[in-house]
Amino acid sequence: MSLRIYNTLSREKEDFIPLEPGKVKMYVCGPTVYDYIHIGNARPAIFFDVVRRYLESIGYEVTYVVNFTDVDDKLIRKAEQLGTTVPEVAERFIEAFKENIEGLRINKASLNPRVTDHIEEIIAFIAELVDRGHAYESGGDVYYRTSTFADYGKLSHQNLEELQLGIRIGVDERKESGQDFVLWKAAKPGEIKWDSPWGAGRPGWHIECSAMARKYLGDTLDIHGGGHDLQFPHHECEIAQSEAVTGKPLANYWMHNGFININNEKMSKSLSNGITVQEILKRIKPEVIRYFMLSAHYRSPLNFSDETIAQAENSVERIVNSVTNLKHRLSIAVSEADESVPALEARIGEIKAQFNAKMDDDFNTPDGITALFDLVSEANLYLQRPVVSEAALNLLLEAFEAFNRVLGLLNTEDELLDADIDALIVQRTEARTNKDWKRADEIRDQLSALGIVLEDTSQGIRWRRK
Repeated sequence: MSLRIYNTLSREKEDFIPLEPGKVKMYVCGPTVYDYIHIGNARPAIFFDVVRRYLESIGYEVTYVVNFTDVDDKLIRKAEQLGTTVPEVAERFIEAFKENIEGLRINKASLNPRVTDHIEEIIAFIAELVDRGHAYESGGDVYYRTSTFADYGKLSHQNLEELQLGIRIGVDERKESGQDFVLWKAAKPGEIKWDSPWGAGRPGWHIECSAMARKYLGDTLDIHGGGHDLQFPHHECEIAQSEAVTGKPLANYWMHNGFININNEKMSKSLSNGITVQEILKRIKPEVIRYFMLSAHYRSPLNFSDETIAQAENSVERIVNSVTNLKHRLSIAVSEADESVPALEARIGEIKAQFNAKMDDDFNTPDGITALFDLVSEANLYLQRPVVSEAALNLLLEAFEAFNRVLGLLNTEDELLDADIDALIVQRTEARTNKDWKRADEIRDQLSALGIVLEDTSQGIRWRRK
């Protein structure tokens, strides 16, 4: 089965055929950096990280671009509130974003272009639209003339009349039509600004992605992604801008993730129920957050609550315990030939094939996780044997690592501490042998403070993380 992706543009699953064999050009809209990112921002960040990881796992070279909107009305207001400048606000929250992304174990994007570093390209793009009659200047602003692009509305599957009814703004006499959108905003007194052929000002929101995507990935992308809320107007406007200039599709595959609700209510400013990633990471492990995000299909809504997080914690604990037990048994495993290895290897191959089949079906992570739990069951079944072999245990551990390279549900950083933990356990055992109970208790307390639980088993002392 080849990879199939649900394309928002066609509303159908389509076979994935990249523009260039073996390579994928992928652009996902990033944050407007005026505040800390919230859990809603975390969903596309985690999901598209997994998309990229999976594409790489099946042999693609992925160029993954996530932009920063670092000049915008929201940044200007935040700068005024804080008594600082727009660049200082942007820098502060870009650093916070990077910390949050690292905290969620999201791999760094290939590129994180900033709007303010691409003003020249944005102005040139707008000038092309003006020259072609797709845009016009009015009172220092420049607007896109939507009536000149026959396909406007094709992504959100609405026509211009329907879109006009859905635009909740007052009449703006500077615009020829209510659907027209701004490409360049004339600067108000005291605002950050750049010189342009239409006067001092700054870019509108939609034009930035068209300009930066074109610069780094060319006229057509393989995949363009983002949250469901970006379908209209942002991505619709990007299509109108880019395709009016290039005459080519902006992207061959459009992907949009569903919303996150908080305790079965839509997350909104009016309800004040937003939760930042900063807050979440203080009380929930990154692997649990990732599991929660991947436990539902990306196009489906997702409900964040104490109950759903508790379910995710229990599920992650089952996976971690299985891997921990495999590593523990590896230290006392026999190196002799194990006649069960061929059958185990075949079974692991079946599980991996099942995982790939589910991921090939529009990145079906919940069913992919089901395959992972089949591996957990297989590992736990093998661990019931009184004698285990290094070959079999290594096969199972390698399979877990293969899953983890895609899903990121195991804390690989903890593995760096395994040797230190083992060394402390050896010291504790020696202290007990020497009847140095004080030292033995100190080491146990030290391990407990690190979240390490010691258990006496028939195979000796084993440990696990809380």
